[in-house]
Amino acid sequence: MATAMLRLARSSHRLCSPLGGGEAVRALSTSVVHHAPEAKAAAAPAKTKKTLAKQGVRNIVLVEGVRTPFLQAGTSYANMMPHDLARQALLGLLQRTALPRDMVDYIVFGTVIQEVKTSNLAREAALGAGFSDRIPAHTVTMACISSNQAMTTAVGLIAAGQCDAVVAGGVEFMSDVPIRFSRKMRSIMMKTPKAKTAGAKLGLLAQIRPSYLAPELPGVTEFSTNETMGHSADRLAAAFGVTRKDQDEYALRSHTLAQKAQDEGNLSDVVPCPVPGKGVVTKDNGIRVSSMEQMGKLRPAFVRPHGTITAANASFLTDGGSAVLIMEEQKALSMGYKPLAYLRDFVYTSQDPKDQLLLGPTYATPKVLDKAGLKLQDIDVFEYHEAFAGQILANLKAMDSDWFAQNYLGRQAKVGVPDVKKFNNWGGSLSIGHPFGATGCRLVTTTAHRLKKEDGQFGLVAACAAGGQGHGMIVERYPS
Repeated sequence: MATAMLRLARSSHRLCSPLGGGEAVRALSTSVVHHAPEAKAAAAPAKTKKTLAKQGVRNIVLVEGVRTPFLQAGTSYANMMPHDLARQALLGLLQRTALPRDMVDYIVFGTVIQEVKTSNLAREAALGAGFSDRIPAHTVTMACISSNQAMTTAVGLIAAGQCDAVVAGGVEFMSDVPIRFSRKMRSIMMKTPKAKTAGAKLGLLAQIRPSYLAPELPGVTEFSTNETMGHSADRLAAAFGVTRKDQDEYALRSHTLAQKAQDEGNLSDVVPCPVPGKGVVTKDNGIRVSSMEQMGKLRPAFVRPHGTITAANASFLTDGGSAVLIMEEQKALSMGYKPLAYLRDFVYTSQDPKDQLLLGPTYATPKVLDKAGLKLQDIDVFEYHEAFAGQILANLKAMDSDWFAQNYLGRQAKVGVPDVKKFNNWGGSLSIGHPFGATGCRLVTTTAHRLKKEDGQFGLVAACAAGGQGHGMIVERYPS
């Protein structure tokens, strides 16, 4: 696969424009960022399109979505626990919606690195937020699309008529991850309670070797390939001919747009989060507009000395929680809510976790468009998860390749690439942050807000995840 992708990158002249039209680097330059407001003002009015409502199928709506500020790991949230952030997201959602705590039928949250003390984090967070103890709750995990899975689980419960109102969300807490003793040490420790005599206990202690005391950190590699995601991203970028300059310019675009969105109040899904001993946190702290010169000084983070992934063009370890209220449309209206958007078709994809680990958006985009009966040009808002700048650009190149479509997607023609003016206009995971289990809700909520702000009708959310998996969803603006 890697050899084939290298051949693809070298042979296809079409791959020089990952976001459509002109040179790739120029399309993603900061000059485009600074001209975004004028481009928006000059845009033609949104076209009237047919709704995706289906006869006999319940309309499912996103009523509201919130998140705590996303913070770099090891900063203000450092002494909290994952369920604390999940609870604060839930409290923020309750405050925004004035939702009676006993009116929810079900609660589901996504997370990736489990805190062993709160294995069913959704339940603990719900109880902590004051939801009725009669409301069932469960926790799901699907790597970086865990809260996507939480949301679509909610959609499934409502579509099946099992529920009318579900709260979904996600959380990740990278400031404090579970660290274990080695397996040999754990085995001795598990035998200790059974050792009743001093001799038996001394016998166990005698088995301990210094090497047994070495801690085991949570896995940062793919279990099936033993390769870190950063290494995979570096190989993927090289295979598709994505340069360090391409990646740094894309990362600069993400931070610049995120800073602008924050300054203009567009990141309205953020709710204040009280932190014991530190006051109230009100905004994301990872947005940092740098310069190409400063970014260029950073050394490769994974493949040295010739890699292209650095700390500046990769998403950072992040703490944060998110929550959304999803309801059957008539139930929402009967309670006096004005929904933000309809949640329409969605898909999950899975492919080779070695060479296609991060290509989930390439597989999910055409599949979800086909399912919804839409074309790429019908989409007004694109929100793609930015794990790495190189990952985003490699996906866009794959989407713009007939060869890749024919050989890997089973399609006769390429998918095409989104218009840069519609793509991640308020920044993304590179700049806002990426709490693994919480990002999906941010993507969907941002899409809903952007559809209203930019006068669009359809949005497309896409993301990759560990294990070579991906997710795509169509979001439709709720009519005024």
